[in-house]
Amino acid sequence: MLSKTLGITAFLASLTVTASTLGMALTAPMAGRISDRIGRKKTIVIAGFGLAISTLAAASAWDLPSLLFWRFLQGMFTPGIFAVTIAYVNDEWGAAEAGRGMARYVGGTVVGGFLGRFLAGLIASKYDWHIVFLVLGGLNLLSALIIWQFMPVESKKAAPPTSGFWSAAAEHFRNPLLLATYAVGFCVFFSLISMFTYINFYLSKPPFSLPTSVLGSLFFVYLTSAVVTPIAGRYIDKYGHRFVLICGIAGGAVGTLLTMVPSVPVIIIGLALVCDAVFVAQTCSSGFIGVATKTNRALAVGLYVMVYNIGGSVGSAAPGPVWKSYGWPGVVALIVTVQLLTMLLAWRLWPGKRAAGASR
Repeated sequence: MLSKTLGITAFLASLTVTASTLGMALTAPMAGRISDRIGRKKTIVIAGFGLAISTLAAASAWDLPSLLFWRFLQGMFTPGIFAVTIAYVNDEWGAAEAGRGMARYVGGTVVGGFLGRFLAGLIASKYDWHIVFLVLGGLNLLSALIIWQFMPVESKKAAPPTSGFWSAAAEHFRNPLLLATYAVGFCVFFSLISMFTYINFYLSKPPFSLPTSVLGSLFFVYLTSAVVTPIAGRYIDKYGHRFVLICGIAGGAVGTLLTMVPSVPVIIIGLALVCDAVFVAQTCSSGFIGVATKTNRALAVGLYVMVYNIGGSVGSAAPGPVWKSYGWPGVVALIVTVQLLTMLLAWRLWPGKRAAGASR
């Protein structure tokens, strides 16, 4: 719809995704550091209100540059919620139950991800696209108020940073377990953003020619992850992060290949498998940070979110030339390659359940 309304190419339209993920990547390392100083809940609440205001302001955008500005600002506030909540879960649940705690949180992001995309498609099919940002901004504002009123203040004070920002960051980047986790996060978000950005262009063209409202409805597949992710959390605690991630991504690769079948029901099944794989992998990699590091954990999470969102930024832009030259088969080949790389990284560089338990 943005391509048609603003008269821009698919690549330029995809920059509205790149802008927000780039904003997240830039501010994620600092979000955890700030929360160490002022508290987890306070950081999340401030970021929640900032996200609501910037989303509402996006409704005033009149062209692509102004829309990209507000999208970038949305991204800058998001790590204050996303990254800090991951640190909050790891702190509050502890290593023994972090898998289940993380699964519950990721389950919430599943529902939020579905509602954002479904409502956007539904509203944009009936009204001007600016109304989308007014509605989503209002929901963001309501969420921020709920967090402010009802989220418990952290019961455990975060461990103070053991070193300066740059020295701590350098220490994390020398940690092979964290490097592997960051690489997994990059690949996981690359796969999700690539799939759900370019599947819209694919299905909007013949022989499918699906309208915007139907394209928005495709995101009902997110809801399957709300069921699968909590189950994965229990299996993570039982069998380990590596085993569950490899199984999940393998299912996602099958789902990616299913989107090549020229049948909308089969494509929907494929999209559901891709969604489940991504959110299961996100639960695994987010939780594994608690295994991979014991000091400056909030910064470790922030760096993970930074690399994760760089993967999303690349995932929204890199398939553009592939789409233009090779169409959907080329995009599928790219995504499957990244999914296979994700499994290889976890298999070679993450420890199994017994080794991970020993490291705790």
